[in-house]
Amino acid sequence: MSAYAEFYRRSIEERDAFWDEQARLIDWHTPPQQICDYNNPPFAKWFVGGTTNLCHNAVDRHVAARGDQPALIAISTETEAERSYSFAELHTEVQRMAAVLQHLGVKKGDRVLIYMPMIAEAAFAMLACARIGALHSVVFGGFASGSLASRIEDAEPVLVVSADAGSRGGKVVPYKPLLDEAIELSRHKPQAVLLVNRGLAAMHLHAGRDHDWAALREQHLAAQVPCEWVDSTHPSYTLYTSGTTGKPKGVQRDTGGYAVALAASMRHIFDAQAGQTFFATSDIGWVVGHSYIVYGPLIAGMATIMYEGLPIRPDAGIWWSIVEKYRVTHMFSAPTAVRVLKKQDPAYLAKYNVKSLKALWLAGEPLDEPTAQWISSALQVPIIDNYWQTETGWPILTLANGVEKQSARFGSPGKAMYGYQVKLIDEATGEELTGANQKGVVAIEGPLPPGCMQTVWRDDARFVNTYWKSVPGRLIYSTFDWGIRDADGYHFILGRTDDVINVAGHRLGTREIEESIASHPNVAEVAVVGVADSLKGQVAMAFAVAKDASGLTDDAARLKLEGEVMKLVNAQLGAVARPSRVFFVTVLPKTRSGKLLRRALQAVAEKRDPGDLTTMEDPAALQQVRDLVGG
Repeated sequence: MSAYAEFYRRSIEERDAFWDEQARLIDWHTPPQQICDYNNPPFAKWFVGGTTNLCHNAVDRHVAARGDQPALIAISTETEAERSYSFAELHTEVQRMAAVLQHLGVKKGDRVLIYMPMIAEAAFAMLACARIGALHSVVFGGFASGSLASRIEDAEPVLVVSADAGSRGGKVVPYKPLLDEAIELSRHKPQAVLLVNRGLAAMHLHAGRDHDWAALREQHLAAQVPCEWVDSTHPSYTLYTSGTTGKPKGVQRDTGGYAVALAASMRHIFDAQAGQTFFATSDIGWVVGHSYIVYGPLIAGMATIMYEGLPIRPDAGIWWSIVEKYRVTHMFSAPTAVRVLKKQDPAYLAKYNVKSLKALWLAGEPLDEPTAQWISSALQVPIIDNYWQTETGWPILTLANGVEKQSARFGSPGKAMYGYQVKLIDEATGEELTGANQKGVVAIEGPLPPGCMQTVWRDDARFVNTYWKSVPGRLIYSTFDWGIRDADGYHFILGRTDDVINVAGHRLGTREIEESIASHPNVAEVAVVGVADSLKGQVAMAFAVAKDASGLTDDAARLKLEGEVMKLVNAQLGAVARPSRVFFVTVLPKTRSGKLLRRALQAVAEKRDPGDLTTMEDPAALQQVRDLVGG
């Protein structure tokens, strides 16, 4: 048995002994009394009785040994700002932020919603929340007021931390007006708003509610705020992820299990050492930003790079210049970004010394073989795919090169990681598929390992019904992805089983987009599907039936209505959710029982055979779609 196979076996068959060993990778104020309590499936409680603190493990415990070592390196090519914070400096800034949060009334167990660009203060805010036992709920800075309002309403934050603006591609995106509108729309009204003024956009401060970060920071320069020791099972944060309904799901994460999972992943998956440098090109609005920009690298005693900007601005060499300057050892990005860089002049990559890189990890969407081969050849380092979800917090499938060096296979994210009892399940029968190259739903036997979601925020029933009851006759966690596994244990992901699509690494619920489009006064019915795209992996494409089609007699009229619909989605959900096209049809393809034939729509949009259409009510419906998309 190989070294990793034995390591994996122990994690499943000797679960408590295995995770007891991993728990020693972090500091505990009170040691755990029980490793795993799984007496109420599917709810798992990890390291019961133990008390710890995420901020202590990420910052405080490193100050004595490596206080002068870089911890957080904040770089913005949008504002041409660059600042490195040592562990000692980060420790000081986080305490100042924690003091300000407490000054504004935040207590242990309260929620703080963070709506921020990729600036150092966003990391200070996350760590400060963890420090005082508050829960942070980070919302991606590109989200529009409607999406932001729904998250404010669900999280019910005491405080919102935001900024005057973000910037992308040199274009300033004012955040304050979006936030003001979201608070106006939300039934819940936060008692305070803390604002970082970057000088990018004018801000109107609401008296009594809005507070300036710089002014309050000055009042707390000498702040000393001790870490609040919390139970291992105390929630650390919620992070919203799109679902198949319009209501977003608040993924709730614990404290101790998450800290242990990240510490273990840095050692076993990333083979990382204290003093090295980690560069994840994601955003703190997504789970990668939580796990591998803010918490994971810092827990491991590494420097972490927080980057605001595009991969091709000021030119396509910017990322590689950062790798060279800061001697980046570990880089984590997304296939979409690599596909963008692939279109640029290769001289930009050759210009910089990237020999410090040990590997490039890619995740967020399927990695196609041509992209993997191009970047592998260009960098001359291992390209390691990995597959996981907001819900799991760390990789389900990849290579644990810190345990045993293994070769990647193009097209595969890798093998099941320790702690994850991954199964392929027949969707119809619930039977486990054990043979090689059999297509099934990727599922995980409970208990989920440490670091995975505890539940859906304030909705245990939704957690159980959404994730654990989709396989007939079994209580098993569904990833809602199709997959196959080869004879050597390498998995290949084939796509979603539900109505969530993946646009450049951003998970979007088609139902959420449909509800937005349907709010247009001239839309009677709409279907949104994910369509394969060579750059973004998938794009959303909408097919709508107009309430009054009498005016849609020419291309100009149809384009005008399409523009109105896109503008509406942009305003309600943000540009990331805007469909690539909105086509107007007279009827949507349905079965005789009225079920929408989404897979057939998607197939025709991708110019594939839609398969068996014998149950279709009106065969002419798909022909309209063919004519529109040119298939």
